[in-house]
Amino acid sequence: MLSFASPSLPSSSCARFRCCEDTLGRRRSPPAVVAAAEEDAKLASSSASAAAAPSPPPRPRRIVLVRHGQSEGNVDESAYTRVPDPRIGLTAKGWLDAEECGRRIRRLVDDGAGEDWKVYFYVSPYRRTLETLRGLGRAFEPERIAGVREEPRLREQDFGNFQDRERMRVEKEVRRRYGRFFYRFPNGESAADVYDRITASYLCSVTATGFRETLKADIDIGRFQPPGERTPNMNIVIVSHGLTLRVFLMRWYKWSVEQFEGLSNFDNGGALVMQTGNGGRQKTAKIGDLNYNFMTNGQSFFTHFG
Repeated sequence: MLSFASPSLPSSSCARFRCCEDTLGRRRSPPAVVAAAEEDAKLASSSASAAAAPSPPPRPRRIVLVRHGQSEGNVDESAYTRVPDPRIGLTAKGWLDAEECGRRIRRLVDDGAGEDWKVYFYVSPYRRTLETLRGLGRAFEPERIAGVREEPRLREQDFGNFQDRERMRVEKEVRRRYGRFFYRFPNGESAADVYDRITASYLCSVTATGFRETLKADIDIGRFQPPGERTPNMNIVIVSHGLTLRVFLMRWYKWSVEQFEGLSNFDNGGALVMQTGNGGRQKTAKIGDLNYNFMTNGQSFFTHFG
């Protein structure tokens, strides 16, 4: 740094270079030393912040999708003409379906998982799914159940109110010709409408968060973890309906509409297990593989390549 001496100093000291002092005569470090010190301070601060920041919560060990047990509507379609769809309950066999499914899930999650495993339930608010949940729950002690969340976005596809049997027969034939994903029942929903509430939809410029985004946020913040615990052996069980679960899988795995239309419902009381692989992901492929070599992405959409 170039500066000038105080006017009161002798003329012989009138001007000089002060490479390591400031204008008040204090010693200064050379610029290179200052830069290195600042960089060291930034690294130390970054390390301290990283050390202070809590590690992300463990991801769930698995997600189990469960279709409700046999319902009154599954054995007698005329039930829908007398009883609102949300109030259709389980048959005696449906209760047995639910209890057996609960025992299967219990064996799955308790197989060498250690002593800290737990289950957390999401459930559709329809009567048949709530009854299925109660049947499932008989396989677990209270301390194994981390929580239950009733989730309206997991409800069944809306087929209309108090369905007329003959009209529904006609509508289902029209759906077969029109396409199972896009056909909307009068006063009801299409599978595409269900997709919108499972994912995120946009209405009147206001974002309506879909169930999948809520589930992802719950996983990221560790909502399932009991206070003071961080178990990697958490299991999420989603109790819902046939079409809704197929749409969930379609969104999760990015399946195409054509692939969706080739799917069938689980059996009543049936379950599908999505289990984490290497690195805690639902798929063991690397991120680049997920982006470029996935079955519904890239060149699979084009037909002109030889």
